[in-house]
Formats: sequence, C-alpha cells, structure tokens
Amino acid sequence: MKIKCLAAALLLMTATFGRAYADEGMWLLSLIGKNYADMQKAGFKLNPEDVYSVNQSCLKDAIVGLGNEGSPFWHFCTGEIISNQGLMSTNHHCGYGKLQEHSTVEHDYLRDGFWAYSMDQELPNPGLTASILVRMEDVTDKIKKGISDDMSEGDRDKAIARLSKEIAEEAVKGTRYAAKVKPMFDGNQYFLFVHIIYKDVRLVGAPPSSMGKFGGDTDNWSWPRHTCDFSMFRIYTAPDGSPAPYSKENIPLKPKHFLPVSIRELNNNDYAMVMGFPGTTDRFLTSYGLKETMDITNTLTYRVRSVKIRVLKKQMAASRAVRIKYASKYASCSNYWKYANEQNKALKNLNIMDVKKDIEAQYLAWAKDKDPKYSRALDMIKEAYESRTEQQKAMTYIAEGLLSGTELPFNSFKLGVNLIPYLEKGVDENDKLAAIEKTRKKGLEFYKDYDMETEKELFFSMCNYVYSHMETRYCPKFLEDAHTKYKGDLKKYTDYVFSRSLFATQTSFEAFMQAPKTKTLENDPLYQAGKGAYEAYRAIYESIPDEQNDRLQRGQRDFVDGLMQINQGKKLMSPNANSTIRFTYGNVKPYDPRDAVSYSYYTTLKGVMEKEDPRNDEFNVPEQLKKLYKAKDFGQYANSKGELPTCFLTTNDITGGNSGSPVISAEGYLIGLAFDGNGEAMSGDINFENNLQRCICLDSRYMLFVIDKFAHAQNLIDEMMIIK
Repeated sequence: MKIKCLAAALLLMTATFGRAYADEGMWLLSLIGKNYADMQKAGFKLNPEDVYSVNQSCLKDAIVGLGNEGSPFWHFCTGEIISNQGLMSTNHHCGYGKLQEHSTVEHDYLRDGFWAYSMDQELPNPGLTASILVRMEDVTDKIKKGISDDMSEGDRDKAIARLSKEIAEEAVKGTRYAAKVKPMFDGNQYFLFVHIIYKDVRLVGAPPSSMGKFGGDTDNWSWPRHTCDFSMFRIYTAPDGSPAPYSKENIPLKPKHFLPVSIRELNNNDYAMVMGFPGTTDRFLTSYGLKETMDITNTLTYRVRSVKIRVLKKQMAASRAVRIKYASKYASCSNYWKYANEQNKALKNLNIMDVKKDIEAQYLAWAKDKDPKYSRALDMIKEAYESRTEQQKAMTYIAEGLLSGTELPFNSFKLGVNLIPYLEKGVDENDKLAAIEKTRKKGLEFYKDYDMETEKELFFSMCNYVYSHMETRYCPKFLEDAHTKYKGDLKKYTDYVFSRSLFATQTSFEAFMQAPKTKTLENDPLYQAGKGAYEAYRAIYESIPDEQNDRLQRGQRDFVDGLMQINQGKKLMSPNANSTIRFTYGNVKPYDPRDAVSYSYYTTLKGVMEKEDPRNDEFNVPEQLKKLYKAKDFGQYANSKGELPTCFLTTNDITGGNSGSPVISAEGYLIGLAFDGNGEAMSGDINFENNLQRCICLDSRYMLFVIDKFAHAQNLIDEMMIIK
C-alpha cells in the first residue's frame, strides 16, 4: 500500500513540476536552443541566433536596461532601441521621474507632455544609465570549485563574492565593458553578464500624464486598459562610439540592432515575445515564506502606505506646485500599495497556499530516500520564518512608516552622518570643504521636491500610525520619549520638531551649511528622529540570530536543488527573475476572469472616450485627442475595422522591471510595449497561473498615432522603420 501511495505521489509530482508552459518562464537568452521547438510551435519565425548571438547583431542588442549610475546592474525598467540613431522607447511611468525633474510650474511636462522636434531640444538626465548585454556565460563550475557544503553560510558567501569579482574583472579586462556574476536558482547556478553601459541618456518625448497615466490608480493592475504608457529617450556616446557622460560633443548611438515598428493587423493567437530585465520573482517560495509575505509584508505595507497616500492626495490637490514636486513620489508609493493588496487577493482567491503545501508534500515524498539535507530543508525554512515573525512586523512598520513613509528624518540623518566625520579636528581642510559642498548639493537635490507643510503632515501621520500599531518593545526610543513628553499629543511634538530643526526648510539648511557644527547636527530633532528610526531597525534586524538566517538560506538552496532534480529530464525550469535580461514567449490571447465575464484581447480609443470623467483627474481626456477621435483621423494606424487599437493582451510572463519591455512579433518587429499585469493573477510573481495570467501591452499603433497625429513629431516618425 505504501509503495502504491508513493508511486501516486511521484506521478502527481511529475504533473506539477514537469508542467512548464510556453507562456510561463523568464528564460535565459544563452539557453534559447532548449526553448526553440516550443517557440516555433507558438509561431516564432526567426532562428535562435537572431535572438542571442555574440558574433552577429541580434535582438539582444536592441534591448536596454534602465538603471542609475550608483547601481547600473539593477534595472528599474526596460527600453528598446527603435532607430539607427539610438532612439529608445519605454513606458511613460519609467520616464515619469525624469519628466518630473524637468518640470516647473512654468514648464509642466507632466501636465502638458514634452516633445523634442530636433536633437538639440532633447534633455539630459545625469545619473541615468542604459545597459545593453554583450554576452553571458554559465560560470557555475568556476564558482563551485571554490565552495563546499561544509562551509558556513558566511564563509560561503565570502568565497562566492571573491570568486565572482575575480571572474567579472577577468571578463572585462582591457575592454570598455562592465560585468557581474549573478546567482540563479537560489545559489545552485551562477551566470556572468557582460554589459556595455551608456551614461548619456536624453529625454526625447512623452505624452501628457492624462494619457500616459490614463486610469491612474483605479485602472492600475487591471483590464481593460487604455493607457498611452510610453516615453522616448535617446542614447548618446562619445564621438568614437564609447560610453561617456553628458557632453555637447556626444553623438547619437549607432546601435548594432534596432527594432522596426509594426503597424500590421494584430490578431488573436499571434506570436508575442517579451524581452527585458524583470526585477524579482519568487516562484520557489515555500508555504512558510508565503505566509510571511501575505500576513506581514503585503498587509502592513498596504496599511501604512494607505496613510501616506491620503496625505499626499490631500496636499497635491491643494497646490499645483506640490503636485509637481510629489508626483513621482506618489506614483512610486501608490504602485506597490495597490500591488500588495491585489497580490494578496489573488493569492487567496487562487488558493496558492494549498498549491505550495501540495508541492512541499510531494517534495518530501521524493526526498525520503535521498541525502538527508533534502528532507531537512523544509524544517529549516519553517523554523527560520516562524522565529522572526515579530521582528518582521516591526521592521516593516519602521521601514514603511519612519524611513520611507516620512522621508525627511532619514534624509536628515544620512546628510548629517556622512558629514560629521569631516567636521572632526585634524581633518584636512580641503577634504572638509569638499564634504561640506557634497552635502550641500545632496541636500538641495532633496529640497527641489520638498514642501514643508506636506512633510510636516507626513511626519505626524507616520509617527502617529507607527506608534499606535507596532509592538511597544520594538518602538524607536525617540518616538516613545516624544509620546511621553507630549502626553500622547504627537501633533505638538511635530510642531516642536519643525520649529527647531535646521532641516525643516531649505533656507535654514543652507544657512547651517555655511558653518556646520557637529553638536548642532547631533542635537537636531529631525536628525535624531532619523537616527533613532535607523538604529531601531538595525537593532531589530541584528536581534535575529545569524544561525536562523543561515538556516533559511541553506534550506532554501537545498529545497530548490531538490526541485531541479525532480524536474530533470522534463521541461526546462526557468530561474527566478533577478534584474538580468530574460525573454518570455507566448501569444496574443483574451481571457475569462470569472463566471459570465469574458474579455477581448484588445481595446480601442473608443474606450478612452467612454471612460472620460472631467471630474476625475484619472480620467481626463485632452481636447486635441477628442477632436482626433471625433474626426476619426487615425491615419495609417487604424485596424481593418477602422478602430484605433490602444492596448492588447498576451500570455507572456511579466513582473516589475519588465515595464517598457518590447513585445516582439514572430518576425522580430516591435508590436507593443509591456506595461502591466492583470489583478486576477497578481499572484504570478509567486505562482504563475497559465490560464489566467496576462501581460498588458501598449499597442505600437497607438504610440505612433500619438507621435504623429497628436504631437506632430514627424522628425521621430521619419527616423523609425515602420513595417506596414
């Protein structure tokens, strides 16, 4: 009887672990040969070398990872090169922060949009980087030669870091490239990624936010969508073609490959491939990790951010200047705010906890007669998660409420703590002056998008909420002291802080920077609040025993190793996303989200007009767009029914970081830009739902229509290769 039960369990395991659909998976480019047959079945018409090659131009050479100079290998969005002069498209929400930085009350590019009708009008963006993959290589054997199971996790991590650095440095020696080794499958594999990173990326164009963010928070993570979610940049190089910081002498990039833009009819079941830099997924998360994600990370993040969003909405509605200053901060806060809530709904509705528990039961049946490390793995993971529950709650409250919910205290602490060492006796005068100037510049960057009344309201609201909800034993001392001193009236405490702090206004900050003193900094109430929040967070984190962190890391690695062995010889498994370049493939396809509801695979401009609501900022429609719709002046961008398509659905895998990724046709043409997922399958980062999960994409025809008919940017239309 036991033998029969085990056989049944193994059969079920094969069905679960061996099931890998063409649609699911964020696949590594260099392994495309293993996916190629399935890609052809889905309709792909090119060769593997057309996607990834080291020796010839290919699709990978047109895919751009957008990052920041301080961390160029962590890509917040993806873009694609669409001309032979380095023109790049990405999502509007990816360019939103740069539009905000360039906006003023006099030149409100968020409200009005921005278009450069010649290259000399394009706007530079210091710190923004554009990375293009040169090559990648499996270096697992090189890493594993220097590590062993007998090592402690700390020693193992140090060895991996040293070996990774050596491999990366050797890979780019004598070149203009940059390289990084990244772990896959929770440290069971390692890949080297070599990139060329460009540092002069200029803003070219974007529609008004009423189009680029049409639907706002209401439509976010949902279908049907009508958002014109695109912006345009251009990559520049030194005259010799090498990466260089901004300079008037720089020239547009001459790319190895660019994507022609298609305006052909898009039909149900057409092939669709997405290439980009997905941020993070957690498909191998256990039921224990899932419980922490649902009960703590998502739930508390949503609750704390709800408080922040209420404050920002109120302040931004009252002042146009505040709206511009806080537009990017609000967008960043609200995006994950809704994501956290929608993901919890999907995880619950789709019974993902039961799915995870079933996988674990099958895994344990497999592990029974294997190396004991496999059967121990889940117990190690369980113990580690359960032992840190209260600490995770406290850290989430502090991080979301006091470190990022109200940004001024932590920013004040960072400015001060980095300056104080240079104010000590004996410091070289030139070093001191340089540090003072650096701190002054950092401060002015913050105050550019600062409003004291808004920050004051955020400070009070966050302090009040955190104190009222987190466990007293973990509460930062400054907050406990304030509550005691002011007899629970944190409004009075807030008034005191902002009346006494040198960081409360730009004027007082600049006055202090004329002759900064350590004692003044250390006694400043905002500096003390930021320091207190940071030190409380660090103390809580350090209270979690290293042994538990090690057990979680080791248990997760062994668990995933076991899953890989179970799946060996079946369909290829894809590693979790980690901001390295990937491709996914599938088809254009509608879906039925619930009983008696069926969605089409595309939307049209008619839907924009149907959603219009002049009383709601999220659904305003520009007059010019309404005139074009009324006249049916869609030009060559209409479909065969005379409609102007706006967005469409595919079965592609997508997560954060994929925003702006090209949606590519069977022939290698750009047919759209990926920008969102559907709320019903927001569990997808943890468990992919093949029949339900959809990638929401901007139709390239809507993008070109806006550039051509709405913006009259013929210079950009002429630059692209348009496939009819």
